[in-house]
Formats: sequence, C-alpha cells, structure tokens
Amino acid sequence: MYTLPSLTVQRPVRSIAIMTSGGDAPGMNPAIRGVVRAALHQGIEVFGINRGYSGLISDDMAPMSSSSVSNIVQRGGTILKSDRCEAFKKPEVRSSAADILKARGIDALVVIGGDGSLTGAHLFQQETGIEVIGLPGTIDNDIFGTDDTIGFDTAVNTALEAIDRIRDTASSHERHFLVEVMGRASGFIAIHVGMAAGAEMILVPERAIEISRISEELAAARRAGTGSSGIIVVAEGPEPGLTYRLAEQLKEHGQDPRVCILGHIQRGGSPTGHDRVLATCMGAMAVSYLCAGYSDIMVGVRDGQIIDVPLEDVIRFRKGLDPTLLELALQVHR
Repeated sequence: MYTLPSLTVQRPVRSIAIMTSGGDAPGMNPAIRGVVRAALHQGIEVFGINRGYSGLISDDMAPMSSSSVSNIVQRGGTILKSDRCEAFKKPEVRSSAADILKARGIDALVVIGGDGSLTGAHLFQQETGIEVIGLPGTIDNDIFGTDDTIGFDTAVNTALEAIDRIRDTASSHERHFLVEVMGRASGFIAIHVGMAAGAEMILVPERAIEISRISEELAAARRAGTGSSGIIVVAEGPEPGLTYRLAEQLKEHGQDPRVCILGHIQRGGSPTGHDRVLATCMGAMAVSYLCAGYSDIMVGVRDGQIIDVPLEDVIRFRKGLDPTLLELALQVHR
C-alpha cells in the first residue's frame, strides 16, 4: 500500500476533463475510475475526452458519472481510447483546445500517458493557463521522478508468462531464443523480465555488448554443458528490427538462435493487482492535488509515498536504470 500526502482544500474546482494519451497501458482504466470517483465525491463535474489530444481538439467529450466507470478496473486498455496527435504539437492548436475547455467551463485537465503526452500537458498549461495534472501511464517505466508507472508491472508479468512458455520449447530443441521485449530506448522491462525469468543473458540499450562477446559466452556455456539452450532477453531499442539483426550477426559467429518478438501483447490484458492499486491511488490524488492548489505537476511514487513532481522536471530529465540493479543482473546471469 502507498502512503498518501495529507492535503488541504485551497480552492473550489467546478469541472475537470480527463484523457488517456499515447500508447495504452494496463491500469489506465483503474486510473480513470480513481479520478472520476474522487472528483464526484468532491462535487466536481467530470468530462471524459475520447482519443486523447485528438478528441480534445475536436471537442469529442462527454460527462462521466459513477456508473461510467463501473466494472472497468479489471479491463485492459482504456475506455476513453487513445491516440498520438501530431497536430497538438502546434501552439495554435493548443490555443484552440484551451478555448474549447473554457467554453465548457472546465477548470483543469488530467492527462494519463507517457513522456510525449506529459510534455504536451506541460506546454498546454504554460501557454494557455489551463491547469493540468499528469499521471505516468506507460509500460516502459521510463518517466523521470517516479519509481513506478501505471502498466509496468502488468507488462513485466505478461512478458514473464510468455518467456516461461518459450523456455519449454528452447529446452526441448536445445536452442537459444532471443526474446524481444518493449521499452524503446529504456531497459527497465528487459532487466526486470530477464531477472524474473532467469534469463541466460539480458541485453539493454544502457550497456552495449559486442556481438563477439555474446557469441563467446554462449559457446562457452554450451561447452561446459550448462548452456545447450536458454533465453536471451533483448530490449527492443529505438530502431525496429534490432533483434533480427542481432540474430543474423550471431549466425555469422557460429550461433543459430531463434527470435521471438513479444510486441504489443505486453500492452494488453487485465492489469495486475499492483497496477490497479497504484493507478487508483494516483487517480484519486490527482483530484486532491488540484483542490489543494497544485497544477503543472505529475503524480508519482517514490519509496512507497505518493508525491508531486513538476512537469518541467519530468520533461527535462531522463530516468536511468539503477546501476546497482544492472550490475546485479549481469552478475547472476553471466
């Protein structure tokens, strides 16, 4: 369970809007529910925006009631749908979106999404004065200022279940499998999945390893009788096709691995209990922070405590892998 800050109501908030933006993440629905139920409890009207920023600029929104969020905590994806909106990068489009909210009498906007979505939220507040609160909704866990993001735990467990099954085939055929997990330029999913799965090797963008060294380690393990088969977890990296190129390079060094791309399976499915609780706490606290006079912040978690993080910091700084965790992963899997 999380420790929640004690906040005092400083101002009346009449109406808020909520959206999910960018890539979907398991736990977005519990976050939506947390926001809506907490706001209604405070007597605040809530509008749900469909399809993220695209829905905002097209005025595609509707009032939400308590029944709007009934029976959704166990559902993956997002009931509000999501989108990546290139048009919102234009200042004039953001200005028009602010006019839409003001015309509806909406005081503030809650945005659930990753770094791109939170960047848009920060610019929106800075340019238009519409108050915003961000929630870190991404499976990548790459958002600065928070130990955890909504959807990360579910994505790790989904990938882990798949790898456990793949290992059966790897063992039966005495082969190595390169299993690609998501995360873009971040190795958080790869490190956690690899450690939990007991992978023979974990490859992340944060630490480059020569192909020759990978091949040598696989050959040495095979000679020693400890590595006739195994799992190599590979973070997808910023460019598509990395794992297939790696497989071809390993073949040139005498190895013959198979490739399995887990892909978007990691985004879907019912959120874990961990993600449901995290998302609910963050969603409810977003409303509390607004009523306490906060804005232009992200709700995060650090050392088990719900905290507020300036969106400016979220955008400016990059979250890196814990070097001690990276070292531990290399020690126990070499």
